[in-house]
Amino acid sequence: MKLISCKCLPGLLAGLALLLLQTACSVPQIATRTPSTALPQTFPATTGRDTVGIDAAQLVTQFFDDPYLLQLVDTALVNNKELNILVQRISIARNEIQARRGEYLPFVSTGVGTEVEKVGRYTRMGALEENISLNEERAFPEFLTNIQLGLYASWELDVWNKLRNARKAAVMEYLATVEGRNFMTTQVVAEVANSYYELLALDTRLQNLQNMLAIQEDALRVVNLLQQAGRSNSLAVRRFEAEIQGNRSETFAIQQEIAATENRLNFLLGRAPQPIARRSENFLDLQPPLVQTGIPSQLLTNRPDIRQAEYELAAAGLDIQSARANFLPSFGIRAGLGFQSFNLKYLLTAPESLLLSLAGDAAAPLVNRNAIIATYQNASARQVEVAFDYEQSVLRAYQEVATQVSNIDNLQQTYQAKQEQVADLNESIEISNKLYQSARADYMEVLLTQRDALEARTELIETKREQLGAVVDLYQALGGGWR
Repeated sequence: MKLISCKCLPGLLAGLALLLLQTACSVPQIATRTPSTALPQTFPATTGRDTVGIDAAQLVTQFFDDPYLLQLVDTALVNNKELNILVQRISIARNEIQARRGEYLPFVSTGVGTEVEKVGRYTRMGALEENISLNEERAFPEFLTNIQLGLYASWELDVWNKLRNARKAAVMEYLATVEGRNFMTTQVVAEVANSYYELLALDTRLQNLQNMLAIQEDALRVVNLLQQAGRSNSLAVRRFEAEIQGNRSETFAIQQEIAATENRLNFLLGRAPQPIARRSENFLDLQPPLVQTGIPSQLLTNRPDIRQAEYELAAAGLDIQSARANFLPSFGIRAGLGFQSFNLKYLLTAPESLLLSLAGDAAAPLVNRNAIIATYQNASARQVEVAFDYEQSVLRAYQEVATQVSNIDNLQQTYQAKQEQVADLNESIEISNKLYQSARADYMEVLLTQRDALEARTELIETKREQLGAVVDLYQALGGGWR
């Protein structure tokens, strides 16, 4: 067989280079998406509201001024298990950046090795050793030792920025993980605040029920006196007693709700069940703060989940570039420097035992590129998916703020109407008692009036809780103060 002459070598190399270039140019077409972030200029139903955004650094204290609640929030931010889990995920993402950074730097290693080899006589190497022994009249060792000591280096040249783009994508994923923790922090603060206000509402409901029981017990004493005077009957007595027992049983149900809410709140705080310190007096006098919603475009910088989606979108774009680089030729350099000898005493003898190697290579996929194409197309689909997710995050943020702004306004009107209803029914209780004592009203009117007053005041308490909860939800919808 005739060997390839040196004159043909440049042409062969040029042909191989042309083949590599041709494979690099045959990159399949993919579809990407540029997300739309168009939002209205203002939020609906914001008449009379200031459009200046709240200072993010003071956002928690502007929304919540109860010292007991602020102490619970501080405890949750330190001890909440979900937040601590996310801290470890952030650490993992940060380590991934370091790992990606090392991939485009040279790899240098050191090694030492030894081996003993005996080749068969009727092999190519065995025949060569026997021929050398006959010509030099010296027996070739039957067991040949090989000892090596040296440094070895390899370096993939990042010509197409494949490895650097992978590192940048890891940075974006890390930042997305940080924003994910910020978003979870906002959720935890909101859950703690909602649970705290629910506890205050339950305490007020229990106190309201106990006050109503005192009124009903006074009414029962009056009914007993009227029965003894022959102006009432035992049916009225039994109906009042039944109403009192029903309300007493309701107090135990409320106490159980209080225990369950305290346990849920302690779980958010990352601690075992224990009493929650709180200030329940004057719950109905709490005034929700006047919230400055800002303009919709501020949501893009204030909401952690939107910033998280933005970083993930950037990472997806970089992943596409890294996947595309797989179609291009890769270039690498390999080198080695050390000593090699068949005898330990000659190992460090220079230059006879000196070992030096230097090699470069270039390779590009030619046949069966299915895996590379699939990775490239998956990166494209991921980018489109993340773009839609980003758009959805923006729309969700706008919808949540608009809903809570409207909710706060409507709840304020509802609360005022409920206050007037409770005032009227409280007066009705006194009127019905006087009418009953003067035999101008039936005992059922007294019972129904008391029942309506209790229900109305319970609804008033629930409306106040919803008011405070709407402010908490708006705090979360505005981004929770994270930038």
